[in-house]
Amino acid sequence: IHRPPSASNANTMVLFILCIKAELDGVETLSLMKNNNLCFSVRNPLSDETRDKIVFDPSETLEQDDGDREPPHHFALKWDGNKKTSTLIALDEEGSKSALKKLKKKGKKGGGGEIDVPRDVTFDDSGEYVPVFAMECRGLEPYAFHP
Repeated sequence: IHRPPSASNANTMVLFILCIKAELDGVETLSLMKNNNLCFSVRNPLSDETRDKIVFDPSETLEQDDGDREPPHHFALKWDGNKKTSTLIALDEEGSKSALKKLKKKGKKGGGGEIDVPRDVTFDDSGEYVPVFAMECRGLEPYAFHP
């Protein structure tokens, strides 16, 4: 999981990109299935508290109350002692493009090389890290992916 620098502010929406590396032998493409649950472990960016193996469906947002000020999201939790709900938003292709464009506009402050829009892994990518999934998180950090 690509973790951007200065992602420790619990009120800031932070973009996380899941990159995978695979040797494709006899397989043309590898992709995440769009309508299947994904499993990640997440941590509180302000403490050592974690939640292991949270599961969410990136194709479905959670139901929200009428007065809810949070944008539609795919996963939510409240850390012990926090008043605000921490959220995770799974980004589709357009959402990923928009988030990456905003990130580039803010300037290139560390974080390593350029990150592309998530896509399928192809035979030509064998042995290279490829972005396959993007998510915006507020108040939580994904640190492990469980395929």
